[in-house]
Amino acid sequence: MTLELEALCMTFDPNESLAQEEVDDIVDTAIEDNEIVLFIKGTRHMPQCGYSDRALTLVGRHREEFEVVDALESLAEFRTALERHSGRETIPQTFADGEFIGGSDILLELEERGDLGGRLSA
Repeated sequence: MTLELEALCMTFDPNESLAQEEVDDIVDTAIEDNEIVLFIKGTRHMPQCGYSDRALTLVGRHREEFEVVDALESLAEFRTALERHSGRETIPQTFADGEFIGGSDILLELEERGDLGGRLSA
């Protein structure tokens, strides 16, 4: 983790977590029902981590419309639910047509190679 991005990540201590089953349903439905879905820390207008901000920016370069899910409400449960789909528990995570694309580092690599737009195309 670079120092700049590490400094941008905020620590969040949720007061109350959602039940794992509820988060599983949120994740499953978001992946199934949306062409592009991005699970981040924070919201589209107020990302709470530099990695989430970078992922939003990269996806936004290629897509105007995509779903954003804030994982901070129940971070541990979102990590568990996302790991079932991607094999990774890191956040952010991007899915296109139900397929795991990657987190911010993979999105950046795809962008640098000129492949991200194709992976996110309708």
